[in-house]
Amino acid sequence: MTRKLRVPLFPLSGAILFPRAQLPLHIFEPRYREMVRDAIDGAGQIAMIQPLRLDDDNQARLYDVGCVGEIVGVEELDDGRFNIVLLGSNRFRLIGEPKVDTPYRCADADITAFDDSEPQPLAIIQRAEVEREARRLGDALGLAVDWAAVAQLDDEMLVNAIAQVAPFDVGAKQALLEQATLAARADLLVQLMQFHRMAVTGGVEIEPTLQ
Repeated sequence: MTRKLRVPLFPLSGAILFPRAQLPLHIFEPRYREMVRDAIDGAGQIAMIQPLRLDDDNQARLYDVGCVGEIVGVEELDDGRFNIVLLGSNRFRLIGEPKVDTPYRCADADITAFDDSEPQPLAIIQRAEVEREARRLGDALGLAVDWAAVAQLDDEMLVNAIAQVAPFDVGAKQALLEQATLAARADLLVQLMQFHRMAVTGGVEIEPTLQ
């Protein structure tokens, strides 16, 4: 049964949110400052979704799937900007956009479109493959990463954190968001990391660092 939720929309390319994951955001555009104020005064929710092109005119077409976030941290700066932290609650499928009198867009969202209960852990071999490819990609990009801390993350936090921060294109990020299960997302993530690493290195294999 479809459960419809009306929620303010924040279309932002390259920014994806997953259930139980956090997303820090710096809010500076006037329309989104108003959105944050209204959300704080209301249900405390903002829906993240990617546009199919830059949303400079506030009219870009949107992908069909996004994620509702609860505002769990907020700092209002002296000039009216905000730093906020969203905690993902439910992925949703976009039903439509109602006509509103706000400068920001809103969605009627189906929040029953996905099973976002806590996932089953990854198989040990799949977890190891995700960590190995993450190390290889990090080395290829010249990133300084605390791999000991990464190893302490649970499976869901690991996969979703990499999906959020990795330098993939918009379509790849959307595909990761829409995977039905954590295992499927992990499989796709490994493929994307391998592809991106090969593109960066010109096909030269890089063995992961051991520290």
